Amino acid sequence: MTRIVDWAVNNTRVVLGLLVVVIIAGIAAFNSIPKEADPDIPIPVIAVQIPYPGISPEDSERLLVKPMETYLRSIQGLKTITARAYQGFAVIILEFDVNFDKNKALEDVRAQVETARAEIPQDAKQPIVQEFNTSLFPVITAALYGNVPERTLLRLARNLKDQLKQIPTVLDVDIGGERQEMLEIVIDPAKLESYGITQQEMFNAISNNNRLIAAGSIDTGHGSFAVKVPGVLETA
Repeated sequence: MTRIVDWAVNNTRVVLGLLVVVIIAGIAAFNSIPKEADPDIPIPVIAVQIPYPGISPEDSERLLVKPMETYLRSIQGLKTITARAYQGFAVIILEFDVNFDKNKALEDVRAQVETARAEIPQDAKQPIVQEFNTSLFPVITAALYGNVPERTLLRLARNLKDQLKQIPTVLDVDIGGERQEMLEIVIDPAKLESYGITQQEMFNAISNNNRLIAAGSIDTGHGSFAVKVPGVLETA
């Protein structure tokens, strides 16, 4: 150790030169290293959503979760599997080892989901396979509130969404807590009987007049325009 110190004292110019080289190399390395304020960190979790409108939680577990879970358990590298059955859909969360291959895992999950499609009801919609990563989480969350009707808040939220999506650096904008409006029809059995109409006939009449009908397209020579007949009930 003493020899090193003595050499450094006797060769100060060399030591200073090496120090300058180290500092320059450090600055160059710092500038060349990629830096992100919100890096995309891979999360070893994949979710499978199975929509089936109208199904009960009990039937969702029996008809959706169990058949799909049987096939997904055979995937290599799977650490844990968690399933939840809800009204109208089911969700299966797959957790893999930390050093998992994301692309291979997604490919295996999609393959097993496609195989399990034959075991779930045909009326169920196409299952959705979604990976988890930090880019899916919102960077900024804005809350709208006030002593105004919910419809007014929803209209303001949609206008704000359209404006935010016009910003070039914004990838996507979602509205949370948005509820779909529902039109409720209360039937008077006495009046139905007086008119000689059954409940099924009433249901069919409403259903047949609550459709958005595509009426083809019109070719003007300058372009083709889609034509539709608006028949969806939106107001009472």
